[in-house]
Amino acid sequence: MLYAIMCEDVDNSLPLRQAARPAHLERIQQLVDDGRLLAAGPHPALDTEDPGSAGFTGSLIIAEFDSLEAARDWADSDPYVAAGVFRQVVVKPYKRVLP
Repeated sequence: MLYAIMCEDVDNSLPLRQAARPAHLERIQQLVDDGRLLAAGPHPALDTEDPGSAGFTGSLIIAEFDSLEAARDWADSDPYVAAGVFRQVVVKPYKRVLP
């Protein structure tokens, strides 16, 4: 089943994100390689593709996992969590309707 992993950043998270980004992207790439990723990306702090030093306010990952518990375990193991990037992480089942 698909699960949405919705993450909210702490204030001034950009330096923390930059430090942990390679390890974070490596984990995301594994979901891609396994054919389990529907979408992933950050929420820019400004209404632009490149928010510069304003950074990001959170992230969204939608991917396939065997269970809600497996999705939560995966989210809890993210390098951004270990680096203190996220203030809050919410994991919910997701039903794709369109397209």
